[in-house]
Amino acid sequence: MFERSLAFFRPHHLELRKRIIRIFLSIIISTSVAYAFSEQIAAFFIAPLLQASPFVHKLVYTNLPEAFVSYLKLSLLIGLVASFPVILYQLWLFVSPGLKSDEKKTAVIVVFWASLLFMGGAVFAFFIVIPRMLLYFMSYASPNLEPLPQFGMYLTFVARTILAFGLAFQIPFLMVMAGKAGLVQSAYFRRKRLYFYGVIVVLSFLLTAGDFIATGLLSVPLFALYEAGIFLTSLFGKKQEADPEQNS
Repeated sequence: MFERSLAFFRPHHLELRKRIIRIFLSIIISTSVAYAFSEQIAAFFIAPLLQASPFVHKLVYTNLPEAFVSYLKLSLLIGLVASFPVILYQLWLFVSPGLKSDEKKTAVIVVFWASLLFMGGAVFAFFIVIPRMLLYFMSYASPNLEPLPQFGMYLTFVARTILAFGLAFQIPFLMVMAGKAGLVQSAYFRRKRLYFYGVIVVLSFLLTAGDFIATGLLSVPLFALYEAGIFLTSLFGKKQEADPEQNS
């Protein structure tokens, strides 16, 4: 019995192993390429900080391996982002044989909008939110109070902020998916608007690690995205109700 079960799962196991190996190879290659340009990439991320205050001309590191580890982390992050399409494609090749045609279309739509919203949140964070946060934080600098930003800590701050906004921008997508799955309706989101606003503030506070400025900058666009989610949930809900009527 066990041998039959093992023989049944062996093709799937081999297929999964092949996909995982290709994913890891993609991440390793992308990370290696990113590490070759790690100084240029780091300079791109550091530019908003240098523009935020005339008192900041360079960053420092206080531990000997900090610069190497920071470049390595940055390269790995870029490698993961660059490999994201390959990761989705390999997962798609593994899952798609067992899906129906309509499920395949839904999966493609889900992946597309989730990726688009994440990239939108990341771009919004880097070009809108982070420069304003840095301007506020650097406003405390003066000839008598010299800022000495740490290289590793600053890159962690940028990566954490971008990741937080990218994940938070998934809110309207999750609302629409919940509506299409029949779990909730747009009227529910309207009735519970104030409660969800409170949840958004708490979520923003946690995602930004207790940074009040970042919490405010994250909460405001999330309120707008929540309202957009209500509209889209109502819109897709009406379409879903109209389809059975046309089929009948």
